[in-house]
Amino acid sequence: MKVINSSEAPSITVAQLEASYPAYCKALRMLVQDGLSLNNIQRTVCWDRLQLLHTTLPRQYRDPVVHYAMVKRDVDNQQALVG
Repeated sequence: MKVINSSEAPSITVAQLEASYPAYCKALRMLVQDGLSLNNIQRTVCWDRLQLLHTTLPRQYRDPVVHYAMVKRDVDNQQALVG
């Protein structure tokens, strides 16, 4: 297995992050629906990208912890209605 140093990893631009924001939101929702804990979700690329967006543009993108809480509440409410 090859380990990639961060210096070797391709850099991502803010524009690319912003363009992929809907995909990161969808991935976060899927992780919550799958029942992963916040601790496990925080280890994902999705979380890193959401955190990077919030750090870079805090007025435009909410804190991922707040985003997680909102998604978790929504998923829990949907599951309560179904089940």
